[in-house]
Amino acid sequence: MQIEQLKSQWNGVLDYLLEQDRIAWLAFFDARLVSLESNVLTINFADSQKFGGQHDFTFARNPKHLALLHQAITSVLGQDLEVIEE
Repeated sequence: MQIEQLKSQWNGVLDYLLEQDRIAWLAFFDARLVSLESNVLTINFADSQKFGGQHDFTFARNPKHLALLHQAITSVLGQDLEVIEE
């Protein structure tokens, strides 16, 4: 799978995630898909940087939500991708 294919199907992943857990959906709906290499999806939240001051919320994201995102990707796309934040 290429990043362009993933981007074209990302709304389906988010829809699935919303059905499973609204808080997890809120945690990732603003994510930007940066790259997909060797089954590793890199995401970032660059828009959070547009505000004044530091807005690094990596520490606040629940590992359970990342697991739910992984499950959504697997269920919707049939791909086993590791997700990391940039």
